[in-house]
Amino acid sequence: MVRLNTWGKRIIAAAAILVIVAVTAGVLWLWAQQWQPSGKYPIQGIDVSDDAGEIDWWSVQSAGADFAYVRATTGAAGRDMRFAANWEELAKTRLRRGAMHRYSLCNSAVDQANNFNTTVPRTRAALPAAVELDFTDDCTARPEAKTLVEDLRRFLTMVEALTGTPVLLKISRAFDRTYGVTSELRRPVWAVGNFFPPTYTARPWQIWQANDMRHIDGVDGSVHWDVVRP
Repeated sequence: MVRLNTWGKRIIAAAAILVIVAVTAGVLWLWAQQWQPSGKYPIQGIDVSDDAGEIDWWSVQSAGADFAYVRATTGAAGRDMRFAANWEELAKTRLRRGAMHRYSLCNSAVDQANNFNTTVPRTRAALPAAVELDFTDDCTARPEAKTLVEDLRRFLTMVEALTGTPVLLKISRAFDRTYGVTSELRRPVWAVGNFFPPTYTARPWQIWQANDMRHIDGVDGSVHWDVVRP
């Protein structure tokens, strides 16, 4: 009987711990969905791809966003299905807009630049273009660092010839650690890291993707919430 009582108490204690852990996890998840950096960063916004579906940009603006980056192209031929609609709808709001390209290690830099340049219209007062640099499951190529940097330099030169402004390097920690892009290419940096300001880039970041779990009105699901260095 004593043994049964002891095991019973242990089971009850374990169940109580599991409940506490579950509740804590739920509270943290809800907190993460609403979290954004403090007013230290007065300019904040989002970046999205067509995975977000149809967006109510007026609601996004009301939720506190000052700007929005929307993915336009991927690799040498991929075009975001929602880019044209997002670009047009953003123009109707007071949100500043910028276009992004997701870079592929499996495609020619020239072909990728041509894809971006023929997809994104030259728009007065648009934010500088951005290139997303990260490893993806759909491409296993891993060029030498010197080759990658030279290819990126070619891509940047072609895009900047069209836009007239330096391209932002939105780069993951793993990609920069492998290729040292932020030390080799002197361009504005867009760093990535949830909740804590990133320190992995060779130069100070200009934009920080601070929360990839943020939920706001106007978008189904999560968005990337970004801030600009003051």
